[in-house]
Amino acid sequence: MPRKRYTPEEIVAKLRQVEVLTAQGASIADGAKSIGITEQSYYRWRKEYGGLKTDQVKRIKELEAENQRLRKAVSDLTIDKLILKEAAFGKLLSPARRRACVDHVKAKLAVSERRACAVLGQHRSTQARRPKGREDEAALTADIIELARTYGRYGYRRITALLRSAGWLVNAKRVARIWRREGLKVPMKQPKRGRLWLNDGSCVRLRAERRNHVWAYDFVEHRTHDNKKMRMLCVVDEYTREALAIRVARRLRSHDVIDVLADLMLTRGAPEHVRSDNGAEFAATAVREWIAGVGAKTAFIEPGSPWENGYVESFNGKLRDELLNGEIFYTLKEAKVLIEAWRRHYNAVRPHGSLGWKPPAPEAIVMPAWPIRPARNLAMEAAMS
Repeated sequence: MPRKRYTPEEIVAKLRQVEVLTAQGASIADGAKSIGITEQSYYRWRKEYGGLKTDQVKRIKELEAENQRLRKAVSDLTIDKLILKEAAFGKLLSPARRRACVDHVKAKLAVSERRACAVLGQHRSTQARRPKGREDEAALTADIIELARTYGRYGYRRITALLRSAGWLVNAKRVARIWRREGLKVPMKQPKRGRLWLNDGSCVRLRAERRNHVWAYDFVEHRTHDNKKMRMLCVVDEYTREALAIRVARRLRSHDVIDVLADLMLTRGAPEHVRSDNGAEFAATAVREWIAGVGAKTAFIEPGSPWENGYVESFNGKLRDELLNGEIFYTLKEAKVLIEAWRRHYNAVRPHGSLGWKPPAPEAIVMPAWPIRPARNLAMEAAMS
């Protein structure tokens, strides 16, 4: 028969029974025999529970249970603290990051998946379900990498616009996720420059309201591989953001400015205002008289205030950042060809952030007004009529 295990209350009751028997003159051995235990067991019980009453034993049991619960709580808190310390710092916002963190904690601390998921806030079904990915993930990744390789200074938002124009139905979040996963470089933001305001705290500026309302032009300087200087005259339409012309030469004087403006006005018409800084080529008497003679007005910015000509300054920065800083021009003719190609790409392909990620002047595809039918069908219709 299996040996019976007594509860602490039963042990105290039997010890009190032996105390009563010994008080009546019985021996310890007889008292132990009467309660069904050996004399050695009696002494062991008395050492542990001697002098206690039933309610005291019950209270000890409660204290032991509470102590055990507190020890378990402290142990759990210690484990939770170790898990959080081993996990990544900050919030784990995505399920994929939590999934990877749970796997790392399990391998590092040898804790169960249930405990790691509970501490890190990951549902166990999410932890068990591995993402399969989309069928077009590989093709989309390849296109993103190819565009990033072609346009190294574009960020993921502009790459997203190029993908949409190519026929992809994709949002910027998915492109950003693939962008980060592939370790692609995000272009650094340009530092903000301080602005100088007028005495009354305002900045007087003529804003373009329509196409051909305000043109802006400015010079950009660069050097060819033989360290010879070349200059570029950039003309932009402030309303459409279109790059109207980039004239490249070793030297550009006031008559070159007039020549560029004349070519543009012959094809596009004369603007109402032409904005520029106070450079000698722009403020020359011949240039001002010529602009006034064609019915346009000059709009010079305040000295030392380049932000008043911000549209062309922004265009110049893109030209330098996306082309000039990454190319070596061996000859002036090579520079003219590459800069003109970049201008056409800027107007027709490159997405512009302020235009809803559309290019300033996309090339239109002219479709026939009516479907073209073969001549044989036309002859048959004529015969039948």
